[in-house]
Amino acid sequence: MAPLNIGIAGAGLLGRLLAWRLAGLGHRVSVFDPAANAAERGAAGWSAAGMLSPWAELECADLAVAELGLRSLELWQQTLARLPGQVHFRREGSLLLAHGADLGAAQRLVGLLQSKAAHPPRALAAAELAALEPAIHGPAHAWMLDGEGQIHTVQAMQALAEGASACGARWHWGRSVRQAGCGVIDGQRYDHVFDVRGVGARPDLAVRGVRGEIVWLHAPGLILRRPLRLLHARLRVYLVPRPDDIIVVGTSEIESEDRSPVSVRTLVGLLSAAHSVLPELAEARLVHSEANLRPALPDNLPLVVHEPGLTRINGLFRHGWLIAPALVDDALRQAGIGAAEEFAA
Repeated sequence: MAPLNIGIAGAGLLGRLLAWRLAGLGHRVSVFDPAANAAERGAAGWSAAGMLSPWAELECADLAVAELGLRSLELWQQTLARLPGQVHFRREGSLLLAHGADLGAAQRLVGLLQSKAAHPPRALAAAELAALEPAIHGPAHAWMLDGEGQIHTVQAMQALAEGASACGARWHWGRSVRQAGCGVIDGQRYDHVFDVRGVGARPDLAVRGVRGEIVWLHAPGLILRRPLRLLHARLRVYLVPRPDDIIVVGTSEIESEDRSPVSVRTLVGLLSAAHSVLPELAEARLVHSEANLRPALPDNLPLVVHEPGLTRINGLFRHGWLIAPALVDDALRQAGIGAAEEFAA
């Protein structure tokens, strides 16, 4: 098709994926974002651990989200093969863990996943768990979720911006978009506009911010190959390994729009839970902490809305990295601008 003049409001994960895909297809792409530059960690995508868990997320999502996640796992592999630089990506499954006292709460979740997931959790004996992850000590119960994966979100955000720039995308940093409408961003005309501003899309969408908090621990010598979720009656704590001896520890969601730094209560709870699973973390060093707001709609499900000259994508909630590639693919197909077939060519 003839090149289009496309405007993108928002340079988070969705904005960068769109910019890379569309610029790669030969379109003229302009991206607007309030961040000062491509490295400023304002968007929610920077603050995610990068768990790609379509089955585990059925706890708070529907089968449509799981299907988007499965497609996205394949699309991520295609995307990363084309982006500049190295982006850490693994697909070796993930583990659900529970201490003995929390077995009842864990069994409720495992039962839910077994009733909904095409590949339900697989119970592991103690010897199987020890063979898979020798560093884990303490949990009395474990289940494997085969086929799930992880991505290094910081590396991916950087690579997407670099890849889009190499294809000709133009970035307008320090530009907060006040109005994104059909073929227009703040009075400037485009053939098509994508509004992916997350929480910034209010009042056009009834989106709220859901606080997420993570800490990075430097643990030299600790070997962990796959993400872990510790199941508890009151909270979910995840631990995700990254290169350079980093373990990311976080909580799934907090209903608050507070952007202040990580609280002492959260920090103590996260570190205690992490240590109860990986005792070697006793000698780890806290090197980074971060809090951010994930955009969520009232039903906590993603939304893609099309009008002539305008596509809005929002409400990725805690599923952003899991479903973003497939959502972008669907949005481009529905807008008649590009699809997976062109991407794979």
